[in-house]
Amino acid sequence: MVAAMAANGFIALTKFGAWALTGASSMLAEAVHSVADTGNQALLLWGGRQAKRAATEEHPFGYGRERYISAFLVSIILFSLGGLFALYEAFHKYEEILEGHPNELLEGGWWWVPVVVLVAAIVAESLSFRTAINESIPAKGRQSWGRFIRTAKSPELPVVLLEDAAALLGLVFALMGVGMTIITHNGVWDVAGTALIGLLLIAVAVTLAIETKSLLLGEAASPEAVGRIREALAATDGVNRVIHLKTLHLGPEEVLVAAKIAVEPTDSAAHIAEVINAAEAAIRAVEPQVTALYLEPDIDTATPASPS
Repeated sequence: MVAAMAANGFIALTKFGAWALTGASSMLAEAVHSVADTGNQALLLWGGRQAKRAATEEHPFGYGRERYISAFLVSIILFSLGGLFALYEAFHKYEEILEGHPNELLEGGWWWVPVVVLVAAIVAESLSFRTAINESIPAKGRQSWGRFIRTAKSPELPVVLLEDAAALLGLVFALMGVGMTIITHNGVWDVAGTALIGLLLIAVAVTLAIETKSLLLGEAASPEAVGRIREALAATDGVNRVIHLKTLHLGPEEVLVAAKIAVEPTDSAAHIAEVINAAEAAIRAVEPQVTALYLEPDIDTATPASPS
């Protein structure tokens, strides 16, 4: 991620250079977009390091949710500000067109610079996007990409996927705006490309904000993980029934489990302790991400169904 952050920083500088030479608003929007991407990766790195801190008395379950906080900041601050700036730049450029200002992209003789920069950036982002897809496939499994983004407990993969997809699509919008402006000599196309970049960034910001907010509020383990935990409990000798079971992600790879299990009313305290220890071992065997586990024994008061 450090290499990607450095690469995005360099790309941002080249886009700023192309904007300085041509005045193309879509190039400025893309430069700010690359700055946002660089900041995104810095925040995700910071969150990952903070999450590794050991648990304390004040935070007994550790700092795993720091990764969720950094992802939330990515969506709210950087993507939103980048999107709003692009929309502002589009509006400002459109006002200049209405006032009859000359188009710097067509007058300076540097019209080819943003085209070269954008084409090279599209190639680079395509390779980066392909890498992000390949890295996400093992975690995605057979579910759709939309479901994967909605249900992923590790925020980095959805953020990187959406970031790369937005970067690639934003470059296409910018190239369309610049290219059509050069062809038609009408700066409205540059404005349109800039506005599309802004709307794209805001859409990604909203999507990420919704997903990371859900993670911050506290999501249960996946249905598959809950099923494995329930089966392990039910299969443990001495457990008559799982009365209720609740799970909570303390971090992307940290799960809290709390369950009430039914035991025989005649069981001794020592035997119940053995049952609980066996159940805990069974749960951790099928779900290694369980880092906090609390089992409460109880007498099963459920009335068995009468035979028909």
